[in-house]
Amino acid sequence: MSQTAIPREPFLATTARHAGELIRLAIPVIFARAGMLTMMIVDAIMVGRYAAEELAFQAIGLAPMMFIMVTAIGLLIGTLVRTAHNVGAGTPENCGAVWHRSLGYAFLIGMTGLIASLYGEEFLLLTGQSAELSRGGGEVIRIIGYSTPVMLLYITSAFFLEGLKRPKPGMFIMIGANLLNVLLNWMLIYGNLGFDAMGAAGSAWATLAVRVVSVPVILTYIWRLADGETYGVRQFKRQPWSSWVHQRRIGYSAGASNGIESAAFSSMNFFAGLLGTIPLAAFSISFNMLALIFMIALGIGTATAVCVGNAHGRRDTRDMAFAGWTGLGLSTITMILAGILLVTFSEDIAGIYSTDPELIAAAAPLIVLVAFILVADAGQSVMAHALRGRSETWVPAAMHTVSYLIIMMPGAWLLSHTYGRGAIGIQEAVLIASIVSVCLLTLRFWWLCRRDLRAANTLPLRTG
Repeated sequence: MSQTAIPREPFLATTARHAGELIRLAIPVIFARAGMLTMMIVDAIMVGRYAAEELAFQAIGLAPMMFIMVTAIGLLIGTLVRTAHNVGAGTPENCGAVWHRSLGYAFLIGMTGLIASLYGEEFLLLTGQSAELSRGGGEVIRIIGYSTPVMLLYITSAFFLEGLKRPKPGMFIMIGANLLNVLLNWMLIYGNLGFDAMGAAGSAWATLAVRVVSVPVILTYIWRLADGETYGVRQFKRQPWSSWVHQRRIGYSAGASNGIESAAFSSMNFFAGLLGTIPLAAFSISFNMLALIFMIALGIGTATAVCVGNAHGRRDTRDMAFAGWTGLGLSTITMILAGILLVTFSEDIAGIYSTDPELIAAAAPLIVLVAFILVADAGQSVMAHALRGRSETWVPAAMHTVSYLIIMMPGAWLLSHTYGRGAIGIQEAVLIASIVSVCLLTLRFWWLCRRDLRAANTLPLRTG
């Protein structure tokens, strides 16, 4: 049976369309993701102004918790990808089932993280941290660990909305959560309104409270969607474990990638901790800036995964390729602009976190290096999201293993300790690994796009 040819959209028009769609989706996702990191940044600023020692407790405690959270978030990315795929494939009624099964899965993962967090102090001692640093950091780990199950229920629900191209609710919830976090920090870190001053532990309790409040808000919003029937939100179906293996496989690979990258980055905090309190606090400040601005890339990457997933669902290989390359270009331009600001205002940024001249002097050059890291690190994240949007599974994880475990971790130790370059050496290793990662992932996406485009003429184009 012959197929009617569909005229190709001009190159510039296609690029402009994808750029507009990516920006429209990415901006609220950026605010939502940045909202999570903004809470961490605000926590660091408020704790740092309370005491530099407490900032070190917070930094070393967040390192393993970030590994748990980032790995768990990766395990849940299949919620976003499968939701976007169903929308693109013209089967929106299956989206609700994706969300339903992700909730139980998220809670199970969260309980695993909670149990692991109960042994935070012992873990820090095993990494060679001092008894005092392990005690303070272990308390932060334990408190934040209590909130892991509810946080993952929030994350998987936000992924569901983003897969439906409705990221704004998550953005508004995060804005409210940040306002509440500032108030609770003021009460619990400094001991206002009759509370005891608890420093880093108080900040952790504030984080727990904010997460507990956010979850029922997003669950209620989804349940009451006006077009919930269209997406099967309120239609429960029996789903055997084997019936949604593909959704979990996407998560397995993303979880492995995120876990590898997060473990490697967490080890950078441990390496910095062995250099002393000031190098650790300085590295923590620069890493906070990296993580905050990286949320822009994560927003662009999420939007890229949705657009690639939609195109892959309707078997439009050309549109899929354009979505990926436009996402990479948008990320690169944005990170260059952000990097210029970091280089220009590095000392001013360090001064926001602390009034200690020694800490400011140590942090400023690390913030300058972050400007260069961001371009490569953001690019690799966008390409990894593009590959997952195309339902690529284990290759990104393998590439992250090479970049961050094989190259970055030993490189950071050699540069910082063996060659005596201190915290600067740690950042240099991060830069090298990020360049390797973006090159490998970009080549993989290019190869897949080229293969898919060659095969496109033998596949029927779905427009539903």
